[in-house]
Amino acid sequence: MAFETLGETRSHGGTQGVYRHASTATGTSMTFAVFVPEHTAGARLPVLWYLSGLTCTHANVMDKGEYRAACAELGVVFIAPDTSPRGEGVPDDAAYDFGQGAGFYVDATEAPWAENFRMRSYIEDELPALVAAGFPVDMERQGITGHSMGGHGALTIALRNAGRFRSVSAFAPIVAPMQVPWGEKALGGFLGPDRAAWRGYDACALIADGARIAEILVDQGEGDNFLGEQLRPELLAEACSAAGIDLTLRLQPGYDHSYGFISTFMADHVAWHAARLG
Repeated sequence: MAFETLGETRSHGGTQGVYRHASTATGTSMTFAVFVPEHTAGARLPVLWYLSGLTCTHANVMDKGEYRAACAELGVVFIAPDTSPRGEGVPDDAAYDFGQGAGFYVDATEAPWAENFRMRSYIEDELPALVAAGFPVDMERQGITGHSMGGHGALTIALRNAGRFRSVSAFAPIVAPMQVPWGEKALGGFLGPDRAAWRGYDACALIADGARIAEILVDQGEGDNFLGEQLRPELLAEACSAAGIDLTLRLQPGYDHSYGFISTFMADHVAWHAARLG
Protein backbone atom coordinates (compact mmCIF):
# COMPACT_ATOMS: atom_id res chain seq x y z
CA MET A 1 0.00 0.00 0.00
CA ALA A 2 3.02 2.31 -0.29
CA PHE A 3 2.98 5.45 -2.41
CA GLU A 4 5.53 8.05 -3.42
CA THR A 5 5.02 11.77 -2.79
CA LEU A 6 5.71 13.69 -6.00
CA GLY A 7 4.97 17.07 -4.46
CA GLU A 8 3.03 18.83 -1.72
CA THR A 9 2.13 22.50 -1.35
CA ARG A 10 0.24 24.47 1.25
CA SER A 11 -3.08 25.90 0.04
CA HIS A 12 -5.98 27.48 1.94
CA GLY A 13 -4.45 26.20 5.17
CA GLY A 14 -4.36 22.61 3.93
CA THR A 15 -2.10 20.48 1.79
CA GLN A 16 -2.41 19.82 -1.93
CA GLY A 17 -0.40 16.74 -2.79
CA VAL A 18 0.36 14.65 -5.84
CA TYR A 19 1.28 10.99 -5.33
CA ARG A 20 2.29 7.93 -7.35
CA HIS A 21 2.11 4.22 -6.67
CA ALA A 22 2.47 0.87 -8.41
CA SER A 23 -1.01 -0.36 -9.26
CA THR A 24 -1.79 -4.06 -9.23
CA ALA A 25 -5.11 -3.36 -10.98
CA THR A 26 -3.58 -1.69 -14.05
CA GLY A 27 -0.07 -3.14 -13.94
CA THR A 28 1.33 0.38 -14.24
CA SER A 29 2.28 3.28 -12.03
CA MET A 30 -0.70 5.53 -11.30
CA THR A 31 -0.70 9.18 -10.21
CA PHE A 32 -3.41 10.83 -8.13
CA ALA A 33 -4.00 14.15 -6.36
CA VAL A 34 -5.32 14.68 -2.83
CA PHE A 35 -6.24 17.91 -1.04
CA VAL A 36 -6.39 17.56 2.75
CA PRO A 37 -7.82 20.55 4.65
CA GLU A 38 -6.31 21.75 7.89
CA HIS A 39 -7.64 19.58 10.71
CA THR A 40 -7.03 18.64 14.31
CA ALA A 41 -4.70 15.75 15.08
CA GLY A 42 -6.46 12.42 14.84
CA ALA A 43 -9.48 13.77 12.96
CA ARG A 44 -11.00 11.75 10.13
CA LEU A 45 -12.53 13.84 7.38
CA PRO A 46 -15.23 13.12 4.79
CA VAL A 47 -14.08 12.33 1.26
CA LEU A 48 -15.17 13.67 -2.13
CA TRP A 49 -13.95 11.72 -5.17
CA TYR A 50 -13.68 13.59 -8.46
CA LEU A 51 -13.42 11.64 -11.72
CA SER A 52 -12.14 13.57 -14.73
CA GLY A 53 -13.25 13.46 -18.35
CA LEU A 54 -11.75 12.55 -21.69
CA THR A 55 -8.06 13.44 -22.25
CA CYS A 56 -7.62 14.59 -18.63
CA THR A 57 -5.22 13.55 -15.88
CA HIS A 58 -5.35 14.28 -12.15
CA ALA A 59 -3.87 17.70 -12.96
CA ASN A 60 -6.76 19.27 -14.88
CA VAL A 61 -9.11 19.69 -11.95
CA MET A 62 -6.20 20.39 -9.61
CA ASP A 63 -5.11 23.32 -11.79
CA LYS A 64 -8.52 24.62 -12.96
CA GLY A 65 -11.26 23.16 -10.75
CA GLU A 66 -11.22 25.78 -7.95
CA TYR A 67 -12.28 23.33 -5.23
CA ARG A 68 -9.72 23.99 -2.51
CA ALA A 69 -11.29 27.03 -0.85
CA ALA A 70 -14.63 25.28 -0.48
CA CYS A 71 -13.04 22.03 0.70
CA ALA A 72 -10.92 23.92 3.24
CA GLU A 73 -13.93 25.80 4.59
CA LEU A 74 -16.10 22.70 4.86
CA GLY A 75 -13.45 20.18 5.91
CA VAL A 76 -13.67 17.82 2.92
CA VAL A 77 -10.80 15.77 1.49
CA PHE A 78 -10.80 15.97 -2.33
CA ILE A 79 -9.32 13.10 -4.35
CA ALA A 80 -8.64 13.25 -8.10
CA PRO A 81 -7.35 10.07 -9.80
CA ASP A 82 -6.08 9.76 -13.35
CA THR A 83 -8.47 8.65 -16.10
CA SER A 84 -6.50 5.66 -17.40
CA PRO A 85 -3.25 3.73 -17.18
CA ARG A 86 -0.38 5.33 -19.06
CA GLY A 87 3.19 4.66 -20.08
CA GLU A 88 5.40 2.66 -22.37
CA GLY A 89 3.84 -0.63 -23.35
CA VAL A 90 0.30 0.46 -22.45
CA PRO A 91 -2.03 0.14 -25.47
CA ASP A 92 -3.29 3.37 -26.97
CA ASP A 93 -5.39 4.69 -29.82
CA ALA A 94 -4.80 7.71 -32.02
CA ALA A 95 -8.24 9.14 -31.24
CA TYR A 96 -8.79 11.35 -28.19
CA ASP A 97 -11.86 9.42 -27.07
CA PHE A 98 -10.37 5.94 -26.68
CA GLY A 99 -7.27 4.47 -25.06
CA GLN A 100 -4.91 6.40 -22.81
CA GLY A 101 -6.74 9.32 -21.23
CA ALA A 102 -10.06 7.67 -22.03
CA GLY A 103 -10.41 4.62 -19.80
CA PHE A 104 -14.17 5.11 -19.27
CA TYR A 105 -13.86 3.60 -15.77
CA VAL A 106 -14.40 0.05 -17.06
CA ASP A 107 -12.58 -3.24 -16.58
CA ALA A 108 -11.76 -4.10 -20.18
CA THR A 109 -12.22 -7.67 -21.38
CA GLU A 110 -10.96 -7.31 -24.96
CA ALA A 111 -7.37 -7.56 -26.17
CA PRO A 112 -5.12 -5.62 -26.04
CA TRP A 113 -6.90 -3.51 -23.43
CA ALA A 114 -7.74 -6.12 -20.80
CA GLU A 115 -4.25 -6.33 -19.30
CA ASN A 116 -4.03 -2.67 -18.22
CA PHE A 117 -7.40 -0.98 -18.61
CA ARG A 118 -8.98 -2.01 -15.31
CA MET A 119 -10.11 1.38 -14.10
CA ARG A 120 -13.26 0.04 -12.46
CA SER A 121 -11.20 -2.16 -10.14
CA TYR A 122 -8.72 0.65 -9.60
CA ILE A 123 -11.32 3.25 -8.61
CA GLU A 124 -13.72 0.97 -6.76
CA ASP A 125 -11.20 -1.12 -4.83
CA GLU A 126 -7.47 -0.44 -5.06
CA LEU A 127 -7.26 3.33 -4.72
CA PRO A 128 -9.83 3.57 -1.88
CA ALA A 129 -7.83 1.03 0.12
CA LEU A 130 -4.65 3.04 -0.48
CA VAL A 131 -6.35 6.31 0.50
CA ALA A 132 -7.91 4.80 3.61
CA ALA A 133 -4.51 3.59 4.79
CA GLY A 134 -2.53 6.71 3.95
CA PHE A 135 -4.74 9.77 4.58
CA PRO A 136 -6.93 11.12 7.43
CA VAL A 137 -10.23 10.07 5.87
CA ASP A 138 -13.50 8.68 7.14
CA MET A 139 -14.52 6.09 4.55
CA GLU A 140 -18.00 5.93 6.07
CA ARG A 141 -18.55 9.45 4.70
CA GLN A 142 -17.81 9.36 0.98
CA GLY A 143 -19.25 11.35 -1.91
CA ILE A 144 -18.46 11.09 -5.59
CA THR A 145 -18.66 13.46 -8.54
CA GLY A 146 -17.11 13.85 -11.98
CA HIS A 147 -17.20 15.57 -15.34
CA SER A 148 -18.34 14.14 -18.69
CA MET A 149 -16.72 10.68 -18.93
CA GLY A 150 -15.98 11.13 -15.23
CA GLY A 151 -19.62 11.98 -14.57
CA HIS A 152 -20.46 8.66 -16.24
CA GLY A 153 -17.92 7.03 -13.94
CA ALA A 154 -19.33 8.68 -10.81
CA LEU A 155 -22.91 7.70 -11.59
CA THR A 156 -22.17 4.11 -12.54
CA ILE A 157 -19.78 3.49 -9.63
CA ALA A 158 -22.34 4.85 -7.18
CA LEU A 159 -25.16 2.81 -8.72
CA ARG A 160 -23.11 -0.40 -8.63
CA ASN A 161 -22.04 0.14 -5.00
CA ALA A 162 -25.28 0.80 -3.17
CA GLY A 163 -24.74 2.44 0.20
CA ARG A 164 -21.06 3.27 -0.26
CA PHE A 165 -21.60 6.93 -1.18
CA ARG A 166 -23.75 9.30 0.83
CA SER A 167 -23.81 11.82 -2.04
CA VAL A 168 -23.55 11.66 -5.83
CA SER A 169 -23.29 14.51 -8.34
CA ALA A 170 -21.96 15.16 -11.83
CA PHE A 171 -21.00 17.90 -14.26
CA ALA A 172 -22.27 17.27 -17.83
CA PRO A 173 -22.18 13.48 -17.48
CA ILE A 174 -22.46 10.88 -20.24
CA VAL A 175 -25.60 9.33 -18.77
CA ALA A 176 -26.44 6.69 -21.41
CA PRO A 177 -23.23 5.56 -23.13
CA MET A 178 -25.04 2.67 -24.82
CA GLN A 179 -27.03 5.25 -26.78
CA VAL A 180 -24.35 7.76 -27.80
CA PRO A 181 -21.26 7.61 -30.08
CA TRP A 182 -18.64 8.12 -27.35
CA GLY A 183 -20.04 5.28 -25.31
CA GLU A 184 -20.70 2.87 -28.15
CA LYS A 185 -17.10 3.27 -29.31
CA ALA A 186 -15.59 2.86 -25.84
CA LEU A 187 -17.79 0.06 -24.55
CA GLY A 188 -17.54 -1.87 -27.80
CA GLY A 189 -13.77 -1.47 -27.89
CA PHE A 190 -13.14 -2.37 -24.26
CA LEU A 191 -15.89 -4.97 -23.72
CA GLY A 192 -16.64 -6.45 -27.13
CA PRO A 193 -19.86 -6.64 -29.15
CA ASP A 194 -22.17 -8.20 -26.54
CA ARG A 195 -24.26 -5.21 -25.50
CA ALA A 196 -25.58 -7.05 -22.46
CA ALA A 197 -22.08 -6.74 -21.00
CA TRP A 198 -22.26 -2.98 -21.42
CA ARG A 199 -25.25 -2.47 -19.12
CA GLY A 200 -23.16 -2.36 -15.95
CA TYR A 201 -21.42 0.73 -17.33
CA ASP A 202 -24.51 2.72 -18.32
CA ALA A 203 -26.28 4.78 -15.64
CA CYS A 204 -29.67 4.68 -17.34
CA ALA A 205 -29.42 0.92 -17.94
CA LEU A 206 -28.34 0.30 -14.35
CA ILE A 207 -31.36 2.22 -13.09
CA ALA A 208 -33.65 0.34 -15.47
CA ASP A 209 -32.17 -2.91 -14.14
CA GLY A 210 -32.98 -1.96 -10.53
CA ALA A 211 -29.95 -0.06 -9.19
CA ARG A 212 -30.92 2.77 -6.85
CA ILE A 213 -29.38 5.77 -5.10
CA ALA A 214 -31.42 8.29 -3.14
CA GLU A 215 -30.59 11.50 -4.97
CA ILE A 216 -28.36 12.99 -7.66
CA LEU A 217 -27.28 16.53 -8.47
CA VAL A 218 -26.36 17.28 -12.10
CA ASP A 219 -25.25 20.58 -13.60
CA GLN A 220 -25.30 20.84 -17.39
CA GLY A 221 -24.35 23.79 -19.55
CA GLU A 222 -26.97 24.67 -22.15
CA GLY A 223 -24.21 25.94 -24.45
CA ASP A 224 -22.36 22.60 -24.33
CA ASN A 225 -21.64 21.48 -27.90
CA PHE A 226 -21.83 17.83 -26.80
CA LEU A 227 -25.24 18.19 -25.18
CA GLY A 228 -27.56 16.78 -27.83
CA GLU A 229 -25.42 14.02 -29.31
CA GLN A 230 -23.23 12.70 -26.49
CA LEU A 231 -24.65 13.72 -23.09
CA ARG A 232 -28.47 13.58 -23.34
CA PRO A 233 -29.40 14.42 -19.74
CA GLU A 234 -33.09 14.02 -20.57
CA LEU A 235 -32.53 10.24 -20.61
CA LEU A 236 -31.28 10.35 -17.02
CA ALA A 237 -34.27 12.49 -16.05
CA GLU A 238 -36.62 9.91 -17.56
CA ALA A 239 -34.85 7.00 -15.86
CA CYS A 240 -34.80 8.71 -12.46
CA SER A 241 -38.44 9.72 -12.73
CA ALA A 242 -39.49 6.14 -13.50
CA ALA A 243 -37.38 4.79 -10.62
CA GLY A 244 -38.30 7.39 -8.00
CA ILE A 245 -34.75 8.74 -7.71
CA ASP A 246 -34.60 12.40 -6.65
CA LEU A 247 -32.69 14.07 -9.50
CA THR A 248 -31.86 17.77 -9.43
CA LEU A 249 -30.94 18.64 -13.02
CA ARG A 250 -29.82 22.25 -13.41
CA LEU A 251 -29.47 23.53 -16.97
CA GLN A 252 -27.07 26.46 -16.88
CA PRO A 253 -27.64 29.03 -19.68
CA GLY A 254 -24.58 29.92 -21.75
CA TYR A 255 -22.14 27.49 -20.15
CA ASP A 256 -20.12 25.05 -22.26
CA HIS A 257 -18.23 21.82 -21.52
CA SER A 258 -15.04 23.45 -20.23
CA TYR A 259 -13.49 24.02 -16.82
CA GLY A 260 -14.92 27.52 -16.96
CA PHE A 261 -18.26 25.77 -16.41
CA ILE A 262 -16.97 23.28 -13.85
CA SER A 263 -15.13 25.86 -11.74
CA THR A 264 -18.22 28.10 -11.64
CA PHE A 265 -20.33 25.45 -9.93
CA MET A 266 -17.66 23.47 -8.10
CA ALA A 267 -18.18 25.22 -4.76
CA ASP A 268 -21.92 24.51 -5.01
CA HIS A 269 -21.19 20.83 -5.47
CA VAL A 270 -18.67 20.68 -2.62
CA ALA A 271 -21.20 22.33 -0.31
CA TRP A 272 -23.98 20.00 -1.48
CA HIS A 273 -21.81 16.97 -0.74
CA ALA A 274 -20.58 18.38 2.60
CA ALA A 275 -24.16 18.84 3.80
CA ARG A 276 -24.80 15.14 3.18
CA LEU A 277 -21.47 13.88 4.44
CA GLY A 278 -21.80 15.56 7.83
